[in-house]
Amino acid sequence: MSEEKEVKLLDNWASAFGVRTRIALAEKGVEYEYKEENLSDKSELLLKSNPVHKKIPVLIHHDKPICESLIIVQYIDEAFPSKTPILPSDPYARAIALFWADFIDKKFYQYAIRVWRLKKGEELEETKKELVENLRTLEAELGEKKYFGGEDFGFVDIAFVPFTSWFYSFQAFDLLSVEEEFPKLAAWGKRCLERKSVAKSLPEPKKVYELFTARRKELGVE
Repeated sequence: MSEEKEVKLLDNWASAFGVRTRIALAEKGVEYEYKEENLSDKSELLLKSNPVHKKIPVLIHHDKPICESLIIVQYIDEAFPSKTPILPSDPYARAIALFWADFIDKKFYQYAIRVWRLKKGEELEETKKELVENLRTLEAELGEKKYFGGEDFGFVDIAFVPFTSWFYSFQAFDLLSVEEEFPKLAAWGKRCLERKSVAKSLPEPKKVYELFTARRKELGVE
């Protein structure tokens, strides 16, 4: 049996972290079995494969589970080395890529996930302020480059591009307009979307908005 046939992905369509793994697999040309998870009723396979966090995504390769999206992307890059590399081979460039991917998770995501859950008030304004500042930092890092790593689509792009599906919701909820406030990031997102790996992996922004809207109603935000 070929290497690709031994790959399974436990995921959910709306997960930005799952999108990372899908993009990485597509970039490497890896065939895999996709298993959609109901996060309200997690499968025994998921609970067995990720007993610590009990979260998606989980990549299963030769019956061995790998958890946490950035770790999974690194694993895909190393496990399928014959294709175009995702992480740079230069140690310093690699360290910089890992730093910015970590920034995306610890700074951008933490405020992005909170901002649409909050009612109007001081906490929302403070969260928006932090989110905007972190987007400003990311735009400054991108600068005039085509991709975060330069001319080649790579690790930081894979880490951040799934969240471009959230940009529509930011504007629809009257939180911020990435298009107007961060034009370089908006243009970068459109360039990434021209890649087949990204286009086929990202969920439709309006569908994400509908999901967020339903969740906000559950939380009493709207």
